[in-house]
Order: sequence, then structure tokens, then C-alpha cells
Amino acid sequence: MAFGLKLRKVPKAEIDEKVKEAAEILGITEYLQRKPKALSGGQRQRVAIGRAIVRKPQVFLMDEPLSNLDAKLRNQMRAELIKLRQTVNTTFVYVTHDQTEAMTLGDRIVIMKDGYIQQIGTPQEVFDHPANLFVAGFIGSPQMNFFDAELVVSSGKYAVKLEDATIDLPQDIQRTLKAKNVAGGKIVLGIRPEHVKLTNGRSKDSIAAKVDVSEMMGSELYVHVTAVGKDSVMRIATVDLPAENRYGFKYGDQLNFTFDGSLAHLFDPETGLNLI
Repeated sequence: MAFGLKLRKVPKAEIDEKVKEAAEILGITEYLQRKPKALSGGQRQRVAIGRAIVRKPQVFLMDEPLSNLDAKLRNQMRAELIKLRQTVNTTFVYVTHDQTEAMTLGDRIVIMKDGYIQQIGTPQEVFDHPANLFVAGFIGSPQMNFFDAELVVSSGKYAVKLEDATIDLPQDIQRTLKAKNVAGGKIVLGIRPEHVKLTNGRSKDSIAAKVDVSEMMGSELYVHVTAVGKDSVMRIATVDLPAENRYGFKYGDQLNFTFDGSLAHLFDPETGLNLI
């Protein structure tokens, strides 16, 4: 941690003070006398961050610092980085391909594809209002479900038609579509797994699905299904499951589901842009 300061001919007393301060922030004071080979992966990662802290930079630039850590250590270090950012009160520019890291660590996110910026916003903004199909598919876990659907207009009102199901859209979406002069026609419908709701039997706004895989996660159940010819995922709280399915569904089970029109995302199939 002191190496960079020694190269700059910083006085030893000042070096010791800065190293001690950084070690306390990172919780590695007891490891200061150890050799690198005696440190765990997470401890080495903290030392690398400490080497930057002692220089007191105006901006921290981190390029996928957690990519080589196992899942448990990655979660631990992610929490450490959040606390560190709050402690040092300095700007962090953090590069990652992991959307979970981006969502949990960032105040603002810049999402890029092929070197071009797709969207800039807070984590909540890009989650609730993705600018296009790429952003919608990247942010969120499991990722958003996409269906080929049709936007129909009848008596001046918009609705989404998905096979033989018709989903009404709320007034705020109606106003947005009218303001943009969106015509009826083919669209890509996006629905997040957690917004899918099981229904009892078929109705005008329900869609049929066949179960492929059921993953019990404890408080949640991930149900992978085939619906409207697409592989899709449902994320259902176990407390919302019927008693007979509390531990999941079997391969081939037939389900019916729907969703709230206010939670729908409508995309132009040609440009990929969000219509609302």
C-alpha cells in the first residue's frame, strides 16, 4: 500500500499515517505485516483499493475489480465498496459487465453497447423506464420477458393483443401513445418476471403457458415456461402460490398468467426504442 508513496518520496511518518488510515477504513489493519501470498482474494482486493486510497485521488477508476472473485466474496466486496464510497466521499467511476454491480453500486448508470451510450440514469430510472430493448434485457434479474405482440387501436383507445389475450392499457400510457402519434401494429411487449401473475383458468386477458423448469429459491419460485412460442420466466413469491404448488411445478404443467398493463413495456420492433 505504501509503494506508490515511497516512489513519490513522501516522508515515512506521513506514509505510515496514510496507510494506517486506509487500513482502518478497509478493515485490514491486522494484515499489514503479512506477505501478499498469505492474504485471501478478498484481502488482496482490499489492499489494491487501499493503494489507491492512500493517494487521496479526486476520482477512483475501477475496471471490473470483482470479476475474478467467487460469488460469495463478490457479494461481500460489493457491500465493502458501498461502505467505502460513503466513507471517503469521493467520486467512483466503476466499469462492469455485471448489472447487479451497476444497480447496487451506482448513483447513476451509463449503459453502453458497441461503444455507444444507450441510456444514462439512476438505477431506478433505467429499471422502470428502459430506453430500448438492449437496456431492458440487460437490467433486471431474471431478465425481462419479450413477446411479439400487436398494439391495437379501437375507438381511440390502445390495447395490447397477445395471441387471443387482450390487455388494456392505463390512461397515462394511453396519453403517451397518443401524444407520440403511435399507430397500431406489431410491437415487442416486455414484461418483467416479477410482474407476471398466475390466474385461475382462462380469461380475455390471460395467456397460456407450459412449464419447462421450476427453480425453488426459498422465498421465491422461478418458473421457466414456454408461452406464445417464447421461453419466458415467472418470478413468484412462494406466499402467492397455491398450496399444492408451494414447492414448485412439474415439467409439462399448464399454467395461465396475466400482467398489469401499467407495468408493460412497449418497444418498436424495428428501432428497438421504448414507445412509452
